[in-house]
Amino acid sequence: MQLFHKILKVAVDGGASDVHIKVNNPVVLRISRQLIAMDCPNPSPEWMANVVMQIVPEHLHPKLLADREIDFSYNLPGLGRFRTNVFQQRGEWAMAMRHVKASVPSFEQLGLLPILKEIAESARGIVLMAGITGSGKSTTLAAMIEHVNNNLKRHIITLEDPIEYVFEDNQSVIEQREIGLDTQSFHGALKHVLRQDPDIIMVGEMRDAISFQAAISAADTGHLVMSTLHTTSASSSIGRILDFFKADEREQVRRQLVGTIRAVICQRMVNTVDGKMTPALEILLNTPTVRKLIEEGRLDKLAAAIETGTEDGMITFNQHLYNLTKEGRITEKEALAKASNPQALEMNFKGIFNSQGSRILS
Repeated sequence: MQLFHKILKVAVDGGASDVHIKVNNPVVLRISRQLIAMDCPNPSPEWMANVVMQIVPEHLHPKLLADREIDFSYNLPGLGRFRTNVFQQRGEWAMAMRHVKASVPSFEQLGLLPILKEIAESARGIVLMAGITGSGKSTTLAAMIEHVNNNLKRHIITLEDPIEYVFEDNQSVIEQREIGLDTQSFHGALKHVLRQDPDIIMVGEMRDAISFQAAISAADTGHLVMSTLHTTSASSSIGRILDFFKADEREQVRRQLVGTIRAVICQRMVNTVDGKMTPALEILLNTPTVRKLIEEGRLDKLAAAIETGTEDGMITFNQHLYNLTKEGRITEKEALAKASNPQALEMNFKGIFNSQGSRILS
């Protein structure tokens, strides 16, 4: 284990976000999104098997041997927590570990829009943080939770698989439950969470119809539910939610969402001119216009509603990328590469603004 811990220390000291280890291959670190091989002995099958059996919690050993893959958190005093996935490839153990930062970044550090503070302070409803894998959804959601923790007296319960950020009680009281360690499943935890007197329920990821139905029920009874969702835009997220349900259930769920959705925030990471990264956001708020479109099933018009809803606090990816470019934080080339509609954004850079949203909605 001494070599294993040394690998993790080198990774943390070098600013690596991820560590990849597999048998008979160099250990690889991801630093600034680049994969870099470490100068250390290649793991042997025996060494890897020993490490796996020691870092996987003992109560999860049967599941690991049965499923040949498992998620959990590994905590190393002095270095922090690592979100870990152990799996098999070519009949041998391998693992991917992501270093979880000890402190939650602030809104200012992340470059988040102030409207997210207002959303986090909502008294009830469903708030979804959307985006692809690796887009920083969990970090932004953690920053919103920490904002509440620092400013409001709330009882917050998180259901995570695994825990990514560790919160310390400030103004709020926070309990963090890890799936597989503190509870057997999301479904079981969601079933009992309303009996634990929460104000805010944070679910690591919405994965199925049961999770969403539980979230809708919680929001209906006056709770704020925050979670993540794998979609590429805020406007497509409502349709993605409905896809979790059977065809004959979607009409009822859509009508329930009208009264429970508070906001959908979709995030993409973009490279800044100083070599760092910052999020570009698309924000959908449940305004009267959006509510009417969802109620009438005109989900294809939601993108236009976002484009024309800037006064309400909504913003499209194109609009945010344009703002980031004009502020000098990202290049035009990077903005066009991450835009939903590169042609329209290129016209914006030339001073041409045609609001298609107004025409579509009218």
